[in-house]
Amino acid sequence: MADTAAHSPRTGEHEGIVAALEALVSNTAKGKHHGDDERLGMSAAGNPYTPAPVAKQHHHHWWSKVAAVEGLSQSRLDDLFADHHLGNYTAIRGSEQRIFESMPVAVRIGMHLLFFSSKKTSLLRYSSVEDVLEKMSIKQGKLYDDASDPAAVLEHIKSFIETYQIDTSELLEPDPIKYPSMNEFFFRKIRPDARPLAEQGNAAVVSSAADCRLTVFDDVEAATRVWIKGKHFSIRHLLGDTSLADRCFPPGSSLAIFRLAPADYHRFHHPVGPAVCGPTRHEAGEYYTVNPQAVNADFDVFTCNRRDVLNLTWTPRAGVDVPVAFVAIGALLVGSIGWSKASQGSSVARGEEAGWFAYGGSTCIAVFPPAAKVTWDADLRANSLAGVETMVRVGDRIGISEA
Repeated sequence: MADTAAHSPRTGEHEGIVAALEALVSNTAKGKHHGDDERLGMSAAGNPYTPAPVAKQHHHHWWSKVAAVEGLSQSRLDDLFADHHLGNYTAIRGSEQRIFESMPVAVRIGMHLLFFSSKKTSLLRYSSVEDVLEKMSIKQGKLYDDASDPAAVLEHIKSFIETYQIDTSELLEPDPIKYPSMNEFFFRKIRPDARPLAEQGNAAVVSSAADCRLTVFDDVEAATRVWIKGKHFSIRHLLGDTSLADRCFPPGSSLAIFRLAPADYHRFHHPVGPAVCGPTRHEAGEYYTVNPQAVNADFDVFTCNRRDVLNLTWTPRAGVDVPVAFVAIGALLVGSIGWSKASQGSSVARGEEAGWFAYGGSTCIAVFPPAAKVTWDADLRANSLAGVETMVRVGDRIGISEA
């Protein structure tokens, strides 16, 4: 992280920046962030993944919209923003390739602006960071549930498909006109054959819960050393239940962190099975972005955000039952977390749909106790310890239990 004090607005800049950024927030809340401004980092061929220098040029162009602030030069604007939080490098599994993942305007606002300074010196006229994020999330949620203007919904969906290069041939319903609201498209279903389950007959396998950017860690100490920098992150705080954490997830418990980006298929699936669902705990919280630039900073994203905690009892082999905690975490512009099959007492299979997220990117975390003896696949573990996410899809193998 750069020294934020060195990149704070100087005297005379603050008011102009406030006005410009509030206009961006207003446009975002109105749903105007999937047009040309959204295509940050796109190549001429429409690929959203481009080298960092190209994305940086687009970044400069986007920020030029606030360059009219009196006394604020383009070079100063660059000094303030251009070298911060441009996006994330993500590994492509099975190759040496890494891609540069650009971010939507809403997420940039959440990170560049709302997390750039303390609540007291926020660049927006709100009493707190949490207040503006909650207002944006609630307002955007209503807009994305609105089915009153089918033509506008269809236009927005088509723009979303084009912006994020969505492969509609994978969808259970490929025709965008069939979706009555933007949220219905956002948590769209895919064809069952579009995500084959790895080693389907092997109950000891752990598979990816989502189309996501994945990190895996053998214990919390490794996760906090490399990836999660929130000062208060712990299994106790994540689960919101000290008794459960102490009883079932002692030191040495391992983690899989599944981060969904806005373009991803936004239904999540059970990463283990056969398993039996226990109770689900609902934790109220904030609406922080779960982008790595926030996770890698001193923001307690995972333990402060609104989240649901599902308790599972997994049987990786006959006669062995181990607890697993599966946490669905809401984020910036995620209005709700829905559950498809997670009712207490129900039996679930690995790869079976568990639930969905409404609009926005978000994250699931699976927690395994030492007794599960989960060994993560070597490539995923190596990337994670290097601080790099790996792109995986629902059903891909990510590890195995040796219990």
